Amino acid sequence: MKKTFNALLAVVFGLTLTACANSPMGGSPGEMQIRAGKIEQITPTMMQTNHDSGVGAILGGVGGLALGSLIGKGTGRDVAMLAGTIGGAFAGNEVEKKKYDQPVQAQQIIVRTTSGVLTSITQPINPQLSTGMKVYIEGTGNDARVVPQY
Repeated sequence: MKKTFNALLAVVFGLTLTACANSPMGGSPGEMQIRAGKIEQITPTMMQTNHDSGVGAILGGVGGLALGSLIGKGTGRDVAMLAGTIGGAFAGNEVEKKKYDQPVQAQQIIVRTTSGVLTSITQPINPQLSTGMKVYIEGTGNDARVVPQY
């Protein structure tokens, strides 16, 4: 039973580390798509931050594992350790969300690219940007950012 539990714990730990890895889709690390255009409109808004680093879940899981190891003996202890790890990871993730995932001021920027397509990007406020300015759109999806052309 102990070997099975240790193997299960190793798999869970490995999956946790693998889930934390972030590789861009469709390219090598460091590659970025850049498009050029002109700002048509800037609108103030709010955006949810994305601080899902996983640190809260990892620390909570380790703390739950430590507390679970203090309970019982044999199989009961193994079950308590597993339950403590899962419960601690969930609680740690919730604490991290409440502390760090607060809405921040942002701006929705509408850019007409050189190909004529309108693109909307919501990003943290960049005071350097203004309507009519020539800009680059760096990245894609949630990682896209509008930066001035100099």
